[in-house]
This record gives sequence, C-alpha cells and structure tokens, in this order.
Amino acid sequence: MKKITTFLIIILIQTINLKAEDFKLNKIISGLDKPWSLTFKNKNEILITEKSGQIILVNLKNNKKKKINHNLKILEDGQGGLLEILYHEKMLFVSYSENRGNGKSSTSVASANFDYDNLKFNNIFRAEPAINSGYHFGSRLIIKDNFLFITAGERGEGMIAQDPTKHPGSIIKIHLDGKIPKDNPKFNGKSNWLPEIYQIGVRNPQGMDVSPYDNKIYLTNHGARGGDWFGEAKYGENYGWKILGWGGINYSGTKIGPKWKPGFTKAIKYWVPSIAVSSMIIYKGDEFREWNGDALITSLKDQSLRKIRFEDNEFIDEKIIFKGTIGRIRDIEIQRNTGKILLITDDGSIWRLQK
Repeated sequence: MKKITTFLIIILIQTINLKAEDFKLNKIISGLDKPWSLTFKNKNEILITEKSGQIILVNLKNNKKKKINHNLKILEDGQGGLLEILYHEKMLFVSYSENRGNGKSSTSVASANFDYDNLKFNNIFRAEPAINSGYHFGSRLIIKDNFLFITAGERGEGMIAQDPTKHPGSIIKIHLDGKIPKDNPKFNGKSNWLPEIYQIGVRNPQGMDVSPYDNKIYLTNHGARGGDWFGEAKYGENYGWKILGWGGINYSGTKIGPKWKPGFTKAIKYWVPSIAVSSMIIYKGDEFREWNGDALITSLKDQSLRKIRFEDNEFIDEKIIFKGTIGRIRDIEIQRNTGKILLITDDGSIWRLQK
C-alpha cells in the first residue's frame, strides 16, 4: 500500500509541474544554413547570422527572408564564421572570425549604419594576437550603459587566458565607436592589462546578457570535459582558466586544476559533466511572468533549455524546461513586446516558445 501511495504522489507532482510550466513550442522558420545568432530590429523583423557569412532579414508576419549584402572578410574555420549580431538604435554590430591571412583569424567586432540592401561595416575591435585555430571564439555582444561588452574566447590556447597583455580569454569593454573607456581596469590598478579588458580567465563564453533587474552582466562559459558554468562578469577579476578546471578535465582525461579557489571569481552554477552550455538571457516579460528574473540557459550537447533561479549570486534551483525536443540550441532571445521566446537551432530552424 505504501509503494502505491508513493507512486501516486509522484505522478501527482509530475502532473502539477507540467500544468505549472505549460508551454507551446512551434517551429516558425526553417531552411537556414548553420544559424548562429538573432536580434530583433523591431517587433516584426529579426536579423540572423549564418556561420558561412550571410546576414538574413526575416519578417515574422509573413516569414519572408532576405539576404543583406556586406563587406566583412570572414574566415569560416571550425567554430569560427559570422557569429553574434546585435541591433541597437539604427546601428548593427556583429562579431566574426576575421580572416587575418595565412590561416590565422581573430575574434573581431564591426559596426555599420543599418541598411536593408548593403551594410558597410567598419571594425571597432580586433582580438590580438591573431591565432591559427578554429576553436573558442566566444563572440557574444551586449550593450550596457552605452558600452559594448564582448566575450573573446581563448582560441584553444589555455593559459593565454591568464595573460592580460593578450585579448583571447577575456571579457572586453569598449565604447560603441570602439574607443577605450577611461574607467577600465588598466586605469585602476591593472596597469599591465590591455586597455580594452574588463575581466580575464574565461575559456569560451557563448552566452551573455545584462539583467533588467540589477543591471549586472551575466555569462555562460563552455568548459572542457565538464566545468561549464553560469556566473557574473566582474570588473578587474579573473575566472581562473586554465589554472582552474571548474570541475572538468582535459579531453585527454588528465586533470586541469581545482573547481575553484580563493582569489578567483566564483561562478553561480557549475555543470559536471558538461551540458555544452551556449546562450542565455535574464527573462523579463508577461508571457512567463513566473520566470521573471531567472536565467534561461540553452545547451548544445544536452539539447536543453534550463531555468536557473538565483539571488545575490547564490544558486537557488534549476529546472529543465525541455530536453532533446528541438536539437542543439545555439541562441535565445525575448520578443520584448510579448515576452515570447525565440530559439535558434543548429539544424537551421527558429522556434517560438509561448503559453
């Protein structure tokens, strides 16, 4: 009798959870070629990057697509290509693996005045040095208080993330025109840091958002075999790669270092084994009001959308919204006027999540 009662309680709890988190997941766009990022131009138009180098304008009312010409010199190599896209006040910002010649590339960022037919980009940031590698470009972009923040991955070079005289493996902060802010860490006790660097010691941060609640910047970072994390970007600090392993190990099976130790920034949430964490948002909207203030985090290998509840940099709980339903999820954005959520998948689709 006790076993039957327990079983019924479990079924009841599962049913309650399903009702509480009821949602619809619909494919609205298909046929894209390795899409990487999307941004809203307005409530009816989105801009999408394809890793191969195309910028696509999509009208959400009629699902019509249009390619926009541009002048970027992209090297599609491994994880590199045309990556993040961000629309802001008639300007378009993109990050990409810039072709630097002889197989070398860099995580670079360019901006252009928006035009429906032809975009004339100018570089405003280039991660130095150029490296011959198809790994770990990072490349997420957000704007906070009229500053542009950029994640620059360590390109598979490991301890380069501990060298503040080089950009790879760091979080970058610049003005929207590429100029260097005079309050960056270099001018406040970190004289050996490059002037664009805000924080060091990251591996491959593929998610970043600024919270509309506390105005802080939050990141997701892709670890090695284990050691993915979600945490806050912190001025002048160090996340510890590759001194720290964040709970992961090298692909060869050898140990990297401790999960965390004093003197380094501590993440809010770690995943061991790795879920291949990708993009993220801090949710604010009417569609899923019960999620307001939570982090929504996507993954590639795990193919899941996860909700993290946290407060004052302390992890509270995690819920898997869905898993293995739509494939590898590359990017996530909120439709600000509705609170509905758009998701990009590696198979070339865009999905809408709503109630």
